[in-house]
Amino acid sequence: MNTVWLSSNLSWIAELTFAHLWLTVVPTALGLVLALPLGWWAHQVPRLYGFIVGSSGLFYTVPSLAFFVLLPGIIGTRILDPLNVVIALTVYTIALMVRVVADGLASIPPETVQAAEAMGYRAFQRFVLVQLPVAVPVILGGLRVAVVSNISIVTMAAIIGVQQLGSLFTQGYSLGLMTPIVTGIVLCLAIAVVLDLLILWASRALTPWRPKEVAA
Repeated sequence: MNTVWLSSNLSWIAELTFAHLWLTVVPTALGLVLALPLGWWAHQVPRLYGFIVGSSGLFYTVPSLAFFVLLPGIIGTRILDPLNVVIALTVYTIALMVRVVADGLASIPPETVQAAEAMGYRAFQRFVLVQLPVAVPVILGGLRVAVVSNISIVTMAAIIGVQQLGSLFTQGYSLGLMTPIVTGIVLCLAIAVVLDLLILWASRALTPWRPKEVAA
């Protein structure tokens, strides 16, 4: 480990870490918000389930680097604009989460929904007040996968010059140093662990009626 390089680049490493965290959290949150109505729609209209889930899932097959390069020509941004990364990862999150949301809603016992209907809840009220809270463990379980995936995909943006922890990989390769590469890997793992624990905590906090060992 080259401690000289590490000590002289601490402020830059901190900037890259915060940038990586921002580029992960923002599109993940946006993707989840957008996936909720799509997943609900797929659940509510079974004949459209295959189309909605299948068409959204197709976006995940687009290579991330190709996405980063194509987006500026589509939306008129600069190639180095972090907005390209945010949009691409939002689409990837939607692609992963639509099926999760739909399947989470489908896992709710029918008698729970019937009880809500008997109480006079309309479709939107049932979704927000009954179905969504009950489906939280399944949805947040899928979100844990999406977060880890996005942390990894963000690093690819370093190839087109967007600054984040992936920049440590490109610099380490160009300089022939292992220290930047190892530092980037460790920090990506640290972000993944922290965000995973936060989602796990949120799942437990939002479902206090569930046994703790099941909530994990």
